[in-house]
Amino acid sequence: MNWRFVPNKIGEDNVWIQEFPNFENAFLLLQDSLKIEQLSVLERAGLIQFFEKTFKLSWILLKDYGETEKLIVNAPKVVSKKFIEQAFQSGLISNEHDWIDALQDSKLKARPYNEKIAIAVEAKIRSKYCRLFTEVYAFFKNKIPTL
Repeated sequence: MNWRFVPNKIGEDNVWIQEFPNFENAFLLLQDSLKIEQLSVLERAGLIQFFEKTFKLSWILLKDYGETEKLIVNAPKVVSKKFIEQAFQSGLISNEHDWIDALQDSKLKARPYNEKIAIAVEAKIRSKYCRLFTEVYAFFKNKIPTL
């Protein structure tokens, strides 16, 4: 599977429907990379990039859906702890603390590469962050109209 932008004409009024294929691509690439048990440094860096992309796209999806359904008002332009709290309070996400941890770890690219940190983040991606994205994926997959 290759990373690609997937334009979508369904649900032009619902931006989240148009964004779902992009989230799905990133999520499935993340899942594929998790099938490798012992990652090299380059594979780990790729896994973390897939995590960062999946996190960003999940936020876009949750934000657009939350605004469309009027579950979230005045969502910030960038993901924040405040947005995560709103998404939790509105029932869009189920584990506020893990999402806040994921927010912190999604900012790794802004720091110099550190193998110890990368290994720790890989462990969290495997143990809890992928589960968060799986919940988002299942929620939205069930809401997408079939063609």
